[in-house]
Amino acid sequence: MVIAILALLALVVGGSVFYLACTVFTVKFFRAATGRTEQAQADERAAVTCPPIAILVPVCGLDAGAEANWRSLCEQAYPDYEVLFGVVDLDDSAIPVLEAIAAQYPRRVKLLTGLTPRGINQKDSTLTYLLEATTADWIVFVDSDIRVAPHYLQTVTEPLHNPQVGMVTCAYIGSNPQSLGAAIASLGRAVDFIPSLLIARALDGGLKCAVGTTIATRRDALERYGGLHLNRIGSDYNLGKRAAAAGYIVELSPYVLESDTGTEGLHDVYQRELRWARTIRFNRGPQYYTMIFCYGVVFCLPLVGLTGAAPWAIALSLGAIALRYIQASIAIQSLQAPKLYRWLWALPLRDLLSFGVWLMGCFGNQVYWRGRRLRIYSDGLIMLAAANSDVPDRELPSQSSV
Repeated sequence: MVIAILALLALVVGGSVFYLACTVFTVKFFRAATGRTEQAQADERAAVTCPPIAILVPVCGLDAGAEANWRSLCEQAYPDYEVLFGVVDLDDSAIPVLEAIAAQYPRRVKLLTGLTPRGINQKDSTLTYLLEATTADWIVFVDSDIRVAPHYLQTVTEPLHNPQVGMVTCAYIGSNPQSLGAAIASLGRAVDFIPSLLIARALDGGLKCAVGTTIATRRDALERYGGLHLNRIGSDYNLGKRAAAAGYIVELSPYVLESDTGTEGLHDVYQRELRWARTIRFNRGPQYYTMIFCYGVVFCLPLVGLTGAAPWAIALSLGAIALRYIQASIAIQSLQAPKLYRWLWALPLRDLLSFGVWLMGCFGNQVYWRGRRLRIYSDGLIMLAAANSDVPDRELPSQSSV
């Protein structure tokens, strides 16, 4: 009993320290970002050249607000860029919409369809086709479910003028969710993922991962850190890790993307986040298990129960819960997403789901991704689970293409 109480005490205190660190690093990062005046940013943009850029977008199906998302990529305040969309299935419901967009922007948009997968990771397979179809040396990989402002492309590529910067990536949220599942997903990104990313960035001495919603890079840098791997899950995360290992700086842009998760349910959120959790475990190794200290409020009720509702346990728990709500509120404010405040009542559900996802992520090597069940191996390598259930765990050979 005493050992259990001490363990719970350590977890609640550790969680409180984590919430405090989240607050500090979130405020510091976004305050520094807004500290630069618009005039200073304009002067910097005027002082640099604008090399041709290719935005590469792998598409599979129609997400919520897809057409508006894709049009926003075609209306950038940047002088020389193109947008390449790639689709695997010739019967994909996205193709008629993309054909209409290509017709509206004939000098800006290219559409490639029927792209036979070159590996298990069909997203990165599609990107290899798009890479081959452009001559631009500056590349921006973009997920198909984001919506951007006209200054997006200029903002996220600015750091690439520094030859030491090999990659720029962006975080993302849904600032106005319309369902409980979408709100739970967006709260996770806003109050957990982005602050945790900032803490990891500080502890690691720089960012050592990337977020797939946006990865901006130069072609020469991409080649030096290994290109796209076609049999790997969480390839965006791993791509950032390999860029940092190659000696490049991986920059986190202060530009926060808007991603509309539509009306997805809790089960959809759980499946996606479990895939992320197991991906992180295979990429970070033992560090994954230290994330138990990120869920302090989950252990408050067990602590109060085991201590027989001791006054000190109640006081500590209330303090941890208050700190959690303060941290979440400051994160929402920093991200300028005021419509998330109305979903703060769901924060306890968000925390329980996060802990459950982390716990399930500690075990197993299978994930569900776009209708396929996959098995993960060392460093995030994957194979189809159903077709290879009798194959022993071993590292698969990876493919790459740039």
